[in-house]
Amino acid sequence: MKKTFVLSFLIFIFSLSSLHSQRKLGAGAKREQTTRIGLDGKVDTLNTKGSTKVILSGKTKWTDYKIISHSRDTTYIDTTLTLQKDYKFNYLRTDNFELLPFHNQGQTFNNLGYSYNNILRLPDFGFSAKQVSYLEVDDINYFDVPTPTSEIMYRTGLQQGQVVDAIFTLNFSKRLNVSLSYKGLRSLGAYRNSLVSNGNFRGTFRYRTKNNQYEIRGHLTTQDFFHQENGGLTAEALDNFINEDPNFDQRSRLDVNLNDAQSQFDATRIYLEHSYKLLANKDSLSDKDFSNLKIGHIFTNENKSYGFSQTTNTTAIFGDVNATDASNKDADSKLTNNEFNLEFNSKYVLGKFKAKVNLTSYNYGYDSILNQNSTINKLRLESNAISLGADWNARIKNFNLNADASITPGSGRLSGNYIRGTAVYAKDSLFAIKGSLLLSSKSPNFNTLLHQSIYDDYNWQNEFSNINTRDLGFAFSSKWLNGAVNFTNIDNYTYFDEDSKPQQFANQITYLKVKANREFKFWKLALDNTVMYQNVSSGSSVFRVPEFVTRNTFYYADNWFKGDAMFVNIGVTFKYFTKYNANAYNPLLSEFRLQNDEEIGFPTVDVFFNARVRRTRLYLKVDNVTSGFTKKNYFSAPNYPYRDFTVRFGLVWNWFI
Repeated sequence: MKKTFVLSFLIFIFSLSSLHSQRKLGAGAKREQTTRIGLDGKVDTLNTKGSTKVILSGKTKWTDYKIISHSRDTTYIDTTLTLQKDYKFNYLRTDNFELLPFHNQGQTFNNLGYSYNNILRLPDFGFSAKQVSYLEVDDINYFDVPTPTSEIMYRTGLQQGQVVDAIFTLNFSKRLNVSLSYKGLRSLGAYRNSLVSNGNFRGTFRYRTKNNQYEIRGHLTTQDFFHQENGGLTAEALDNFINEDPNFDQRSRLDVNLNDAQSQFDATRIYLEHSYKLLANKDSLSDKDFSNLKIGHIFTNENKSYGFSQTTNTTAIFGDVNATDASNKDADSKLTNNEFNLEFNSKYVLGKFKAKVNLTSYNYGYDSILNQNSTINKLRLESNAISLGADWNARIKNFNLNADASITPGSGRLSGNYIRGTAVYAKDSLFAIKGSLLLSSKSPNFNTLLHQSIYDDYNWQNEFSNINTRDLGFAFSSKWLNGAVNFTNIDNYTYFDEDSKPQQFANQITYLKVKANREFKFWKLALDNTVMYQNVSSGSSVFRVPEFVTRNTFYYADNWFKGDAMFVNIGVTFKYFTKYNANAYNPLLSEFRLQNDEEIGFPTVDVFFNARVRRTRLYLKVDNVTSGFTKKNYFSAPNYPYRDFTVRFGLVWNWFI
């Protein structure tokens, strides 16, 4: 009911926006070519032939429609059609080059690569397979628009269902913006008991006084992920799938290990950030306002819960059952953080320097004992901690320098440290070079420390050491070549072994990742190539990645019809990764575990036809087109086949009132 009400409300608002729209984004448009170099060192060319930014009639320009990230980087609402838009036209709405999706849209992903250059400061709840599509604080965007603006993304699901991501934002004044967003998905899936029903609601606001002396922004999120869990194909069904038994071309005929299991992950978050300028002056050259001294406060309250349930117990898969009469079997966590900071801003001396103090409390666990044979003597993990830290941001000629540091003294589960620094050198729009360093020490996820279940083998209470992560990265971006190198060391790496028990690796993980991208263009044709090489020189027995991953897209781009009424991208994408012992999925834990029985690695070929008409982007995609005549060796995880030949349709549509 909640999902239906929210989605209906947003669609009603979008309908009003469409009916009252007076300006046509695209009428009398002028072509522009803009190159932006972000803080990540990536050169982002906003326009290519036929996919142009536009200037609205009158005084309103496309640059007035701003998207402001959590880190306050500003981009613009982009109605162009590029190949990168095709890569991001998925449920996550991000390029999932380093991910291997399960067959049904909205399910979890296996990993083809890992990134450690921007990990979170605090330990997490866990049950990580359910949090692939979870929106963290850094994922929430804010807006600044001169007129009410909306966007709707629609994409068909598998068998029955679809995903809709709808955004509506408006400014009540030049200084007050509000936005409402909802992403909802429901997809039946091709196999038995694989229904997915997810929802992400976001509400944001930002306000500043006339002289910018006081600023406030915040957001509210409610997120829920309901998944039927089928445990993968049975041994007999797996044999029928691999040997292409024609009686099982309809995948719902194949038997699965779990027919009545399901998992539910829910989360809510309240985030509030505000600041007040105690002293301020103006730059004598630009008359721009600079804060010499500012005080601020950030409040975060986040609640998460996870539960796995079955109508009948499956001892053959999960082991013996000795359940108590506990009515609530869910794990839950509550985390509250208050940050108080003092910021000094000097353009000509230090840049922006912020000293901060964080007061954090957490409470994770269960309401009662769930298993009669359990030896757990503590139902909940809870503690308070004080962290001290500082941020520094400066621009020196062509250099952007950023640093963030925090230390939490003591011996509790929140104790640790976090240091992250980046340096970006950008030479006009020609190239950018970025160096980054991250040092992190924090507790493993809470579900590795304490977990309960009605199944005997899934009850544990651990005292693990902090995970120590060191990541050194370099990136180069230009219009000729984009590349990145990351070298990572991890001590006390925490994982789930073949028996789905949490363990800490006694030795060090040494992980190298090299990634490069190059696009070649000739006439109206282009070939985009991305390749990634990975090497685990120490710890490969517990840290598994494919050695090579490649994606190659050959496509045609051109304007069609009179007056360039339609711009099209038509092409084919080839993706391949070398065989490796991909982690297996455990549906009870919603975690991936080690396995040494099966290697996974296969190519896929996808065909797409994308078009842009005014500010509407249309997408038609055929997934895994070669599956009908190639070996059935494509799996997302052991016992979980990747999707067969699938046709998907969708669109992204913007309205500007």
